[in-house]
Amino acid sequence: MLEKPKLFLTLKEFWLSMAFLFILLGVRLSFFYSDYRDFIVKPFYYTEVEVLQAYEKKGKSQSYIILKLHSSKLNLNFFTRTAKLDNPLTQVLRIKVFPNKKMSFFDYLGTSFMHSQIKEEYPLTLDAKSKLLKSIADQHATAMMSNFYQAIFFAEPLMKSLRTQVSTLGVSHLIALSGFHLAILSTLLFFLLRPLYRFAQKRYFPYRFDLLDVGFMVLLILAWYVWFVDAPPSLLRSYMMLFIAWILLFFGMELLSFTFLSFIVMLLLVLFPKMLLSLAFWFSVLGVFYIFLLLRYWSHVNKYVMTVIISFAIFLLMLPVVHMVFPVVSPLQLLSPFLSLVFSMFYPLSMGLHLIGMGNLFDTMLIQLFTLKYPVHHVVVTPFYGGAYLLLSLMALYSRWLFYFLFLIAFGFFVGLFMGFLL
Repeated sequence: MLEKPKLFLTLKEFWLSMAFLFILLGVRLSFFYSDYRDFIVKPFYYTEVEVLQAYEKKGKSQSYIILKLHSSKLNLNFFTRTAKLDNPLTQVLRIKVFPNKKMSFFDYLGTSFMHSQIKEEYPLTLDAKSKLLKSIADQHATAMMSNFYQAIFFAEPLMKSLRTQVSTLGVSHLIALSGFHLAILSTLLFFLLRPLYRFAQKRYFPYRFDLLDVGFMVLLILAWYVWFVDAPPSLLRSYMMLFIAWILLFFGMELLSFTFLSFIVMLLLVLFPKMLLSLAFWFSVLGVFYIFLLLRYWSHVNKYVMTVIISFAIFLLMLPVVHMVFPVVSPLQLLSPFLSLVFSMFYPLSMGLHLIGMGNLFDTMLIQLFTLKYPVHHVVVTPFYGGAYLLLSLMALYSRWLFYFLFLIAFGFFVGLFMGFLL
């Protein structure tokens, strides 16, 4: 069998391309740094902001509301606080922002805290997305269920209580829109559109190749969807991989390669440098890396069996990395790989149910799941051990024995995390 041509013919081509993209990234960051220097010089700005998230926090003497805001004019996401604000998620605010002189460049690229004064409040205009969010809310009796479905369909931020429970269950990857959701949607769209296309193809253009044409239509629909949900980093990474994979498929080139993944990551960082500080982006990249690593050594396994293996293996391999950032450990997290398998069927089914006004069908079961109470403890993986684990992951590319050793380390960490709950 002929081997498929690779994206890069030699390692020299690959490293030269990476070096070129790295230089471009440096140039892009220099422009952002110039904007950052200009931003912190001025004492204040007036800007209109969209409220992304709001939750109450209790201080020593009084409670106040923490707001996560987005300013299109300043191209910034940031946190601020206010003493009182009724229904903040239904309003557009005009505020006076006071840049923090101690704000670092990384704070500017990420999500920093800034003091502000609310000057005016406007009701949020109901656009198409707002109407769809309202339609979802109307089908559910509780804010928790409305928020859950708005998050998995339209990348809306989770309320604090639900976010805590999702972290305890270890299913954050199912809530935050990513490649997992895009894979389900693309598969669903492909099997819905292909019969319609083939019906017309037989009569009018039998010379066309349906796989490529239907794939292109799916890409167009998914591009609109990514734009519609404001292009969260993990979803954008997934779409770019899918888009370039379709182009490579058109030319019959190899898709499942680490050079392909590296090229996509660097290209996205050049286009969107703020992704450098996005945890969702890096977790999604690492998830794809481990999937590719599994396929590298176990490509001979039946594809249905491999689907099950990936669900459990990714859970194990990601545990040490996740606990560098999120220390919560609960026996409920043992449900995570099983819930991942179920989610593949639940996601498109729940979409269909919302389309016909029956979106609340699973609410009772989901509320029980999201209100389960189990003991929790905290385990933090230090940067030293986390870095060593990531280095071992990279070395596993070159040795099957190191790959099995990586698995052994991940399994040992898994046993250490959950053994205390069983004793």
